[in-house]
Amino acid sequence: MNLEFSRSTFVALIMKNKKVTYKALGLVDYAQTHDYQKELFEKIVDKKIANRNLAEHEQLETDNFLLFCEHPHVYTLGRSGKENHLLANPEQLQKIGATYHETGRGGDITYHGPGQLVGYPILDLDNFFTDIHKYMRLMEESIILTCAHYGVDAGRIPGLTGVWVDYDETKLPRNPRKICAMGVKTSRWVTMHGFALNVNVDLNYFNYIVPCGITDKAVTSLEKEIGKKLNMKEVESVLKTHFANLFEMTLV
Repeated sequence: MNLEFSRSTFVALIMKNKKVTYKALGLVDYAQTHDYQKELFEKIVDKKIANRNLAEHEQLETDNFLLFCEHPHVYTLGRSGKENHLLANPEQLQKIGATYHETGRGGDITYHGPGQLVGYPILDLDNFFTDIHKYMRLMEESIILTCAHYGVDAGRIPGLTGVWVDYDETKLPRNPRKICAMGVKTSRWVTMHGFALNVNVDLNYFNYIVPCGITDKAVTSLEKEIGKKLNMKEVESVLKTHFANLFEMTLV
């Protein structure tokens, strides 16, 4: 037996840490959550950088996190967004009880608020797979399966990120409606930001933006599609299970 090969193989195996710390944060301020995400994200990146200077047997496994929460009314603008896609002035924002933040994720402008389930996976993709396209598609698939659980047929529209209802271009008449927005940031294969699934959210707040910079498509929610409010904790549990299964992770 080649002992050196065996040790290297063992080290490679322990470095693939698929344990993910899951935290349900409840209703929490966007800026506070962003700072918490950033703190976790930077610790993982720093550990990866430090590991480069260590022998294989000295390297430490990197952590993974999955945060679920809701936010008070807030509009966030991504790196590729346009400020004029926010249609409300400061006075209007104050009147509707909403705040505005520019953020480092991908994508344009979006809305977060009560009744919307927001997920922030902070994962070292070296523990899973180093493929951003696959990461986005699996995240979308977890939403699609969750919608299907509640009898809502949702899917993808080519060229557009996120999850949509009435997405099939072969079925007419057609009125595509976004039910889940997504935007991520990655560095050294570590992710932050994530997805926002409209469950029982007040859709009127989307009237104050051009959602995701898309002018010709509508926004919807699970509540609107099935005609009744859903238990947020139940939706959270369903989505969490699908997400964990698709990524073959162990939630702790």
